[in-house]
Amino acid sequence: MSEKPYYETMYILRPDIPEEEVDSHLKKYSEILEKSGTEVLDSQMRGKRRLAYPIAKHKEGIYVQLSHKGNGQQVASLERAMRLSEDVIRYLTVKQDGPLPTPKSTSKDDEQEKSETEKDEIKPSEDKTESTAKDEKKEDSKE
Repeated sequence: MSEKPYYETMYILRPDIPEEEVDSHLKKYSEILEKSGTEVLDSQMRGKRRLAYPIAKHKEGIYVQLSHKGNGQQVASLERAMRLSEDVIRYLTVKQDGPLPTPKSTSKDDEQEKSETEKDEIKPSEDKTESTAKDEKKEDSKE
């Protein structure tokens, strides 16, 4: 175990808060970690997603992932701040062993390329399902 462990905190914010406030939460929790002498490796906003089950009458939430490296004492202060915040509806910190996460770029060019690639990937899979359904109908009619 030559690599030191790091921590990943995933938290869900209420869906009705404005984007400026989401950014302030990102900065606030990063500052809490930096004050405790922890290195913040990566901070990513994953976007608004549907929850598996309602949490505090919310069916959606804004997911944020925060990777940080420290001795483990910072987790308690970070989770305490999240517990006291009304905007955070769920949080979870997991200790990770393995290679450190690489920060992902969030430029708009990368997002456009990704969305174009996803569209190209979706079209062939839809064609396959349609042809498979047609093949099954033919087999059923033969029997």
